[in-house]
Amino acid sequence: MKATFESLGIGSALAEALARHGIVEPSKIQEEAIPAVLAGGDLLAQSQTGTGKTIAYLLPIMEKIDPAAKELQAVVLTPTRELGVQVAAEIEKLGAASGIRGQALIGGAALSRQVERLKLHPHIVVGTPGRIAELLGMRKLKMHRVRTIVIDEADQMFALGAAKEAEGIIESALRDRQLLFFSATLTPDVRRLAGRWMREPREIEVDPGSRTAGGIEHLVFVCEERDKLDTLRRLVRLYDPKSALVFVNELDAIAEVASKLRHAGLSAEALYGDAPKQERTTLLGRFRSGKLQTLVATDVAARGLDIEGLTHVFHLQPALDADHYVHRAGRTGRMGRSGWSVSIVTEQEMFIIRKFEKQLGIAVHRKAMYKGQVVEPHEVRGGPARGAGGRDNGGREASARQADKPARAEAGGKPGAGSAADRRPLLARTGGFRTMGAASIRNERENAPSHPETAQRKKASERAADRKNKGAPRWLKEKQNRDPNS
Repeated sequence: MKATFESLGIGSALAEALARHGIVEPSKIQEEAIPAVLAGGDLLAQSQTGTGKTIAYLLPIMEKIDPAAKELQAVVLTPTRELGVQVAAEIEKLGAASGIRGQALIGGAALSRQVERLKLHPHIVVGTPGRIAELLGMRKLKMHRVRTIVIDEADQMFALGAAKEAEGIIESALRDRQLLFFSATLTPDVRRLAGRWMREPREIEVDPGSRTAGGIEHLVFVCEERDKLDTLRRLVRLYDPKSALVFVNELDAIAEVASKLRHAGLSAEALYGDAPKQERTTLLGRFRSGKLQTLVATDVAARGLDIEGLTHVFHLQPALDADHYVHRAGRTGRMGRSGWSVSIVTEQEMFIIRKFEKQLGIAVHRKAMYKGQVVEPHEVRGGPARGAGGRDNGGREASARQADKPARAEAGGKPGAGSAADRRPLLARTGGFRTMGAASIRNERENAPSHPETAQRKKASERAADRKNKGAPRWLKEKQNRDPNS
């Protein structure tokens, strides 16, 4: 017999609110975590990204809220603004009929407006540790009646260095408060801090051997470094997703990639982690509504994003490690839906993908494109060596590159030597991507042998000029003008 929310201890009012939004059966993490939270002890819970962890802790917390009491009773800490806004929206959606009020307290928003709204006496506040700690310091937030504190996406929270602020918030609450950690991965930092702050916590791990959701299909396309953008463009056109995230590792590359995708006729914008709140909200609103197909972002910019209907994640640069890959891939395939995590790598970067396979217990299937279809590499005329980035030219492009090797060797193998077509980009230190824009030419010049006097004449402002003139938004250019070394 399948569990229901009522059988787990959730009242009819909240269960009906869930049903109105199409949620009728609890997920695995909800089935295990809801009774544990209702029992009142500390909890350390791990489940893959996109499996319903937010509802797993919100429902039992809201079940225990006293709507008649005009006092703060629970606090949820999130690593990012967007996640905080999303959790607050869930509270409003599920708790309105029961008279349960929530409020988002996030950095980047007007502090005075948040202080004014606190006079409405929210039962639950959701926010980033910095802003909540600031309001505590101003004595605008009172924790003496808070019974439950949640740290959502705990692995990301502590990776971003918020442990000290989180500890201060926890210490300001009741001594017998309940502390809940929810995380996609139980990192050493998460376990260490759980040992310090929790009292005999119960531990729940859902499918610990599988750190990514089962509905995600993992694919990899191999091409030359200089063909990565063209491969991405072709894949977006081929899959034609309603919405897709493109991940890069370097802040400098975001605007350049988005600009080149737009130049190719695709709907694409750059998502910056430190962009003004209103700009990020507007951009994400367009993305959620389907008016924008592709967002280009770094791992920091996309932390905690929950975009309904996001079907494809593209990795233009390999993730820095397996944990980063888990969070990237977890933007899709949420709540049992299907999703695709597509890596675009060079032959030299394939070892990173194989490493992720072993560490995460997943299978990443190598694919290629041929005549407008995704095929197995051996089905491509000319063989798999040509990879996904090759063109349908009967192998002539690969042969031409092979024939051009003597010319490059004769030129001394220096960057920029030989034909213009062979001025291929350098690999970034992160295993990443560089197109032949001004930033890439700058990197080549810096790595090429030069006269000492020439090197001394290079100024930080000149190096920054190349970076900021790649289609970056005005606020970022102004920031770089204020700080040339940013």
